[in-house]
Amino acid sequence: MNDLAPLLTPEGRALLDEVRGVSPADELAVATRLRREHPAELVSAAIGQARLRQRAAAKFGAEDAGQMFFTPNGVEQSTRASVATYRARRLTELGVASVADLCCGIGGDAIALARAGIRVLAVDRDPLTAAAARANAEALGLGGLIEVREADVTEVDTGGYDAVFVDPARRGGRGRIFDPEAYSPPLSWAVEAARSAPHAALKVAPGIPHEAVPGEAEAEWISDGGEVKEAVLWFGTRPGAVRATLLPGPRTLLGRGLPDPGVRPVGRYLYEPDGAVIRAHLVAEVAEELDGGLIDPTIAYVTADERRTTPYATAYEITDQLPFNVKRLKALLRERAVGTLTVKKRGSAVDPEELRRKVKPQGPNSATVFMTRVTGAPTMLVGQPV
Repeated sequence: MNDLAPLLTPEGRALLDEVRGVSPADELAVATRLRREHPAELVSAAIGQARLRQRAAAKFGAEDAGQMFFTPNGVEQSTRASVATYRARRLTELGVASVADLCCGIGGDAIALARAGIRVLAVDRDPLTAAAARANAEALGLGGLIEVREADVTEVDTGGYDAVFVDPARRGGRGRIFDPEAYSPPLSWAVEAARSAPHAALKVAPGIPHEAVPGEAEAEWISDGGEVKEAVLWFGTRPGAVRATLLPGPRTLLGRGLPDPGVRPVGRYLYEPDGAVIRAHLVAEVAEELDGGLIDPTIAYVTADERRTTPYATAYEITDQLPFNVKRLKALLRERAVGTLTVKKRGSAVDPEELRRKVKPQGPNSATVFMTRVTGAPTMLVGQPV
């Protein structure tokens, strides 16, 4: 699919309505029937677009995804709607009324910004991607707030906008790009673009090294439903601040520059911090909140003797602590009649699926086993979420 224009015609839109919700098993039969009355290429494009819309529903919701237009890369790389909505809210709280959205993709962030009442210039150099962004703005009734421009973002004047948002491409022909200077455009260019605006937000990979964060930026790691989605470098907010934000909510944990927590014996409870907390290096803040310590200086598990509620970590009650030994674990699970086993690991080379096959859990009960290290020793901690 190299052109969206045929799908935007009355015939194309009618075909999209007809193939909405078609299951993969029925695609061939539906395509064969439709090709009797419509061009084969148009039928293939409509079915392909329907398939992309089904995939995009997880990010955008079924209602929006069912009206939008996607490219394969656009589905993979676009911002989840919940994250984009949260970011747009932060920008409105900063008093931002207009944003230059550079590397806009198929328009996920532009849509959230416009729905927050922000005027958006959405720029992408890829013709098909820009066409999808324009079609999406119109499909969702936001064309009056979103101007889509097909251009090289490095040549766009952003001087008349309250804020700049940059979402550099972080995938290449060989997959994910981990070096920020290999982004397209490079992080250094995005930082300079950010410095030229009153406010800015740069979307980066959550694995960005902390030392790569400019001193004048605020760094925020965002998770949604417990899954880390991205990191954002904010300019014009709180220089040097670090935060972890958990969606839905939002729940935000601000860094206070605490020293690393001390190591202590495993207590009754084990806490698994949210991935955004770990990426933001804010485990110490969670440990202080829980009056806990680490089980190992290199492992991000917090342990404590008392149960405390926190949105920033999942609590487990530990019933057994064993040195690593598959036979002992198998015997323990058989004794407890554990048939549903969740395997978590941190600091261990064990493959969870292979371990599950070896211990062959059977029975009506459930348990969680943590394959980890305790003060340097390979250890198995068995327990239950609470």
